[in-house]
Amino acid sequence: MHIPDNYLSPQTCGVMAAAMVPVWMISVKKIKAELPEEKISMLGVGAAFSFLAMMFNVPLPGGTTGHAVGGTLIAVLLGPYAACISVSAALLLQALLFGDGGILAFGANCFNMAFVLPFAGYSLYRLISKAVRGTRGKLIGAGIGSYIGINAAALCAAIEFGIQPYLFRDVAGNPMYCPYGLNVSVPAMLAGHLTVFGAAEVIFTIAVLAFVMKTSPSMMADRKGGSTSTALKIFLAALILATPLGLLAEGTAWGEWGADKIAATGAGFTPSGMTDGFSWSALLPDYTVPGMGDVTGYILSAVIGSAVFIILFKLIGRSAKRSRA
Repeated sequence: MHIPDNYLSPQTCGVMAAAMVPVWMISVKKIKAELPEEKISMLGVGAAFSFLAMMFNVPLPGGTTGHAVGGTLIAVLLGPYAACISVSAALLLQALLFGDGGILAFGANCFNMAFVLPFAGYSLYRLISKAVRGTRGKLIGAGIGSYIGINAAALCAAIEFGIQPYLFRDVAGNPMYCPYGLNVSVPAMLAGHLTVFGAAEVIFTIAVLAFVMKTSPSMMADRKGGSTSTALKIFLAALILATPLGLLAEGTAWGEWGADKIAATGAGFTPSGMTDGFSWSALLPDYTVPGMGDVTGYILSAVIGSAVFIILFKLIGRSAKRSRA
């Protein structure tokens, strides 16, 4: 679901980024007002969960892949505004350091995965958890919410892809950016997310939520405290060590091909906006580390990403405490 650069026009990217600015501003304001300072460091743990979830690629027949996002999970744990910031942080690091998702398309990716997904998922979670009380209601609500959330995000991405050939064409009449209309993009995106990728999101959300509720209940926004248990630290370490399982899924997610592969996927040509578009050289592209094997590089990338989030938000939490004092 990570939209690369040059699949969307610069105009579309600008609109999506502008739409996210007030969302980020409101989210930061809400976090400052509603989330205790000791909980702010937990945003780093949430970002790490999302980052790691997106490294576990799941294969789909036909050669494409997808992944969970964890947006609803973070929303259930810390609230939807915290989830917005945590997932946005994960997407930013992925784009800048690992080349996963576009720089210009950052606003669009955040709109889909850091706004639509957690807020849609959390809304359903709230409705269901109120109707079905107790732990069972929370787990059912989180599961259904995560499924609807990721599919709502996939639908938004499909629409963003699908409107490009209708809006932006070159002098020869060929699409300049994504060449696939809504009749192709919507069923292509939803086919995987309504089935395999949606199931992956549900399993990840319920499994992690159940584990956190049992071993680190203080991580949740409605509980006091803000420390991570030893069990949770071990769990994060286990996730990091298991990330190379994502390498077993061969192929690329739909809509994330390089420009050189567009012609081979049925378009028959490479759109001019892709050949002459924006390019970003990531330091560790596709989670690879120069001089290291794929597995080792993947694990090291997971360590780097998780450490960045945990340290960053811990520093922000300490700064917030000092400012309040």
